[in-house]
Amino acid sequence: MMMLHKYLILIIIVLPFGISGQNILIKNGHVLTITKGNLEKTDVLISDGKIARIASNISAPPGTKVVDATDMYVMPGIIDAHSHIALDAINEAASPVTAEVQMADVLNPFDIAIYRALAGGVTISHAMHGSANAIGGQCQTIKHRYGVTHPDELIMKGAPRTIKFALGENPIRVHGEGSKILPNTRMGVEQVFRNAFSEAQLYMKAQNDFKKGVTKNEPPYSLRMETLADIMQGKILIHCHSYRADEILMLMRVLKDYGIDKICFQHVNEGFKIAPELAAFGATASVFSDWWAYKFEVYYSTAYNASILTRNGVLTSINSDSDELIRHLYHEAAKTQRYGHLKDEEALALITINPAKQLGIDARTGSLEVGKDGDITIFKGHPLSVYAIPQMTIVDGIVRFDIKNDPDDMRMFISPTEKYTSFYESEAGMEHHSCMEDVGAWLFEGLHHEH
Repeated sequence: MMMLHKYLILIIIVLPFGISGQNILIKNGHVLTITKGNLEKTDVLISDGKIARIASNISAPPGTKVVDATDMYVMPGIIDAHSHIALDAINEAASPVTAEVQMADVLNPFDIAIYRALAGGVTISHAMHGSANAIGGQCQTIKHRYGVTHPDELIMKGAPRTIKFALGENPIRVHGEGSKILPNTRMGVEQVFRNAFSEAQLYMKAQNDFKKGVTKNEPPYSLRMETLADIMQGKILIHCHSYRADEILMLMRVLKDYGIDKICFQHVNEGFKIAPELAAFGATASVFSDWWAYKFEVYYSTAYNASILTRNGVLTSINSDSDELIRHLYHEAAKTQRYGHLKDEEALALITINPAKQLGIDARTGSLEVGKDGDITIFKGHPLSVYAIPQMTIVDGIVRFDIKNDPDDMRMFISPTEKYTSFYESEAGMEHHSCMEDVGAWLFEGLHHEH
């Protein structure tokens, strides 16, 4: 046991702590800016965690770490708009509406999946509530600052607030079939939204009447209603688990009725059927590249989905929803060149500037521009090539992944009782990756026995 403790201390010491940026000069790379074209044999200077200069032949200021990127590709850090890594819990399944809960309360900086994501060039992810509820909890945009030990240090300060909604089978199965309460059908899912927004309208009116002196008694405070009111006032961005075109159209009608116009549909496998309608509403889409048929409501899809949505003017990203696939998002983006013939810039935008826009953080990240955060990935081979290998990933000017210099074992927490190594992946009790984690095996076992 003493040897184990010494080993743990050694691993922790070698990891980069803190979140304040360093000075790094990346020299002589093929720079893929995403928004301002490609630059050959170009340098990128990061100073105090921000991109300070992008030019040729930049001289390194004193104390600057120099990275030789000759014959390598330098691009913005990849962003995953749908993830469940770095979380100790996913679903609060006690009610069809749980807008009051927050994923920021369950962040886990010791999750080795953060480091693995960095090894795939991913610097930011959207840590989402699951899809057990029609209106789930508030999500959290995080920076992959692997090595920090306080959960708050993962939070991307200033990132807009977001919340998880869900359509279809998941909230129906959990609440209607599992608890015998609304919603039990797709009709019921719609009414959960309408009831919640109507209650929020009454709550806001009661609050305003009290402030104006119309009523004397202050209405009881409700964090759930406060959150729903913020959604209706455009202060929180909706990200909605969705598959079927009819349900997506339904939710857009509901949102229009309540004056809400900010939504990103997640998964949106049948988005290709209603791409013009999505574009007209101003909705965005975060999709899988080629996942479908893993359950009944998602039998109908196409690998052309991202390309069709893009060509119809829908801001589109490709996400992982998986602690494994998050390491391969550059490969997932490349599939749009086989299915839809997207250009390099369009394909790379699906995992950089587009998800940044969907999360409301594009002023700070998603492209290589002076003044933006020093979130950068360096590839050996073009990132859209099947031969691409990430070499280094930098977050806020700190090297968080280095393929050449990192120890073989990067775990910060090692359980002496774990049955398998941390590389053993288990999905027991999950309906589809982490989407239904924490709902409880008891629910699915009970339904199985009932049927």
